[in-house]
Amino acid sequence: MNIAAAEPRAAAETDLLSRADAAVAAVDAAIGEARAALKARVAAGDRISNSALEAEQHAAHVLAWAATYGESLREMVDWARRLGAEGKFGAMEEAIFAIALGEYLAQLKGGLPMSQGEFARLSDLGVAIGGEAVDSLIAEGTTDARRKQLVALMIEQSAAATFGDCGLEEEYEMIRDQFRRFAADKVTPFAHEWHLKDELVPMSVIEEMAELGVFGLTIPEAFGGLGMGKTAMCVVSEELSRGYIGVGSLGTRTEIAAELILCGGTEEQKAHWLPKLASGETLPTAVFTEPNTGSDLGALKTRAKRDGDDWVITGNKTWITHAARTDVMTVLARTVPDTTDYRGLSMFLAPKTRGDCANPFPDATLDGGEIEVLGYRGMKEYTLALDDHRVPGEALLGGVEGQGFKQLMQTFESARIQTAARAVGVAQCALDLAMRYAQERTAFGKKLIEFPRVYGKLAIMAVEIMIARQLTYFSAREKDAERRCDLEAGMAKLLGARVAWACADNALQIHGGNGFAMEYPISRVLCDARILNIFEGAAEIQAQVIARRLLETA
Repeated sequence: MNIAAAEPRAAAETDLLSRADAAVAAVDAAIGEARAALKARVAAGDRISNSALEAEQHAAHVLAWAATYGESLREMVDWARRLGAEGKFGAMEEAIFAIALGEYLAQLKGGLPMSQGEFARLSDLGVAIGGEAVDSLIAEGTTDARRKQLVALMIEQSAAATFGDCGLEEEYEMIRDQFRRFAADKVTPFAHEWHLKDELVPMSVIEEMAELGVFGLTIPEAFGGLGMGKTAMCVVSEELSRGYIGVGSLGTRTEIAAELILCGGTEEQKAHWLPKLASGETLPTAVFTEPNTGSDLGALKTRAKRDGDDWVITGNKTWITHAARTDVMTVLARTVPDTTDYRGLSMFLAPKTRGDCANPFPDATLDGGEIEVLGYRGMKEYTLALDDHRVPGEALLGGVEGQGFKQLMQTFESARIQTAARAVGVAQCALDLAMRYAQERTAFGKKLIEFPRVYGKLAIMAVEIMIARQLTYFSAREKDAERRCDLEAGMAKLLGARVAWACADNALQIHGGNGFAMEYPISRVLCDARILNIFEGAAEIQAQVIARRLLETA
């Protein structure tokens, strides 16, 4: 080891971390001021006024996004410190860290994008961020030289699984390697054809996923699962979605169903359903959304009535993913008469006959049609009509009426963590495609990757992917520690979805006109990325939920 070279580097690393700590403290102070300012506008005594918060929606979302950036910077500092302690904070990690600090601090100071045409400015709440640490990190982290350095390192290390060490234990990196190889062999070569032909992911792929333990990953060993935590789920979802979001999302169906049963099911329901879900023998679908309700689940109209020992479910549902080729539906329906809000809803584990493309709904009491979509194919989306669909009495989740909405809310943390991981995988896929194309394509006598606007895009893609990844892993660790993490999971989903769309959009731009051709995979990735800002909580709903939680704890 070159001691002379190591000592200055260690000193520079210590200085960078010290200034990062000071900058995060400044951000925390500014967000505290913003919370207080907004709360003064929307508080009605000790409560938050719903009407006032809605009227101040833009300001509320400014707070949500700023707090998400603040948490992101905190997790990046933690990531850098852990890597430094393990001797893994190399040149690439330093470049990613410096750019992350510079770019996100600059955006917090001047205005950050909530979407392409909407910006969050803390000045709207009368708050400013500054100080020597903030200004120096912005100056050092937003330079062309930094971006150029990072991309040069990315080219050198293009064979690595990720650009930059993810900061996970060796066990998780072994899982990543296993699923990366599976995706490269069984998914990536065929994904674009599945997309173009709007085909279901072949059952042979699902069967291999089952053998690898995808569906039982977080189900306890006592019920036939692997009993692993949400961090492992993130790594698996990330790598499968990197191959194709249609494959990465197959595990989400089981994750939602299993979480519902684990949190709210009877012991008999757990013993009956969990082993079948874990093995992949039973494929589930979530049947929640209805026409004209969207995110307003409390307004659902589907009804379930007692008929002897059974329940009979009647109603119309929409946007039901993988509805045909599944064996059980988790159905949210109204069972308490004369109610119009969430308090009258119950959850059912409703068996159905597995269908296929030729005959999607073999049961006489089920009918529906495919919704043609831009992306997120591989499972297909359906409308679904339940016409006196009969299920046994024991299908009522937990055996108690009126608990359905509460039971569903208990799954949102895990669902949003996994959605954030899927977003990271889609973003990584976009970066993979863009890096390859930028190195292969030439223009004006140079490779595309040599042009500043091209390597600049690639650099910020790599940086934001790492930021979203660390925020997602943090929320997963919180969930594994059995701490409430709806705020952290919501932040990870909010940021991850925006990052996936930005990466896909920038990657297509690097492809130029070829990116607009359907034959190029980046066209698929762009379509797939777009849905991430909508499902599992649209970005606007997510920001509203984050803002309310921040104000309630202010």
